Amino acid sequence: MTHRPFLDPFKGIVAKRPPWWMLRQAGRYLPEYWEVRNRSKGFLDLCFSPELAAEVTLQPVRRFGMDAAIVFSDILVIPHALGQKVSFVQGEGPKLEPIDVDRLEARGAGERLAPVYETIRRVRLGLPNETALIGFAGSPWTVATYMVEGGSSRDHAKIRHLALSDPLSFARLIDRVVTASIDYLRRQADSGVDALQLFESWAGVLPEPMFRQWIIEPTKRIVEAIRATHASVPIIGFPRAAGAMMAAYAEETGVDAINLDQMVPLGWARTAMPTKVLQGNLDPAVLVVGGQMLDDEVNRICDAMADRPFVFNLGHGIVPETPPAHVARVAELLKARG
Repeated sequence: MTHRPFLDPFKGIVAKRPPWWMLRQAGRYLPEYWEVRNRSKGFLDLCFSPELAAEVTLQPVRRFGMDAAIVFSDILVIPHALGQKVSFVQGEGPKLEPIDVDRLEARGAGERLAPVYETIRRVRLGLPNETALIGFAGSPWTVATYMVEGGSSRDHAKIRHLALSDPLSFARLIDRVVTASIDYLRRQADSGVDALQLFESWAGVLPEPMFRQWIIEPTKRIVEAIRATHASVPIIGFPRAAGAMMAAYAEETGVDAINLDQMVPLGWARTAMPTKVLQGNLDPAVLVVGGQMLDDEVNRICDAMADRPFVFNLGHGIVPETPPAHVARVAELLKARG
């Protein structure tokens, strides 16, 4: 049977060298990514081109030897699949047309995402046997944020107003996203991923009552649905900037692991979430700066988690200005530990 070290922590195994991968490891900081990106018509075209998306997914593993690859896609493929027009503007980010909840097309959403499943199948064939493959989706609150705001937002005023002023309409939107996400994640598991990650990028903007209603409860529904059909597939939750609500999220959603952002003190995380696999939490800015600071931080994080199941990662995604040599240095440091 193939041994995939990335999966060891989810079996309760404490490794001398923690398995590792990096958020957004496939992407803009790699020159080989741009060679592929320039062959596509646009970002979504790249996401929905299995041959190209598979190549981008494999690139960082070939270069750095991570223990896991994460399929190249985007959290906004769900609104696209539901019929909301999504585009990506160079230098500005995602743009989504005004939303009409009643016109979202729940039926057929899974079929519209078929290219992603083909990408997964291609990547699995191209990966070394010992390398795991991670699928993912945006969590409902975060996906809904983009759908309502029409793109990125600093204050999230529109979505918070909608959730407070018309909770019934907002609940219908969340239900549509939950249903589509469950189908999407199940099909990723069927296509060959070894684990799934839920990205709650905007967890830090809600007070406790709304956090429980619009983040914990929808996530719990997704986790329970995946458990019912794919019980052996680990689920990682990433409630970025959730602060003190992170422990409640970990316990009440039922996820197997928590991805820690760089603001989370490791000592607190160990105490607050003693039964969860922890993943993280190198500051992406430290990865950019490199040098002795990078060495010290990698070793500090690994030392802090040396006696428990742990996956080394970042506290947020690799930024475009990251020198690839600094990622290679992380690989060297981790390899030296085991």
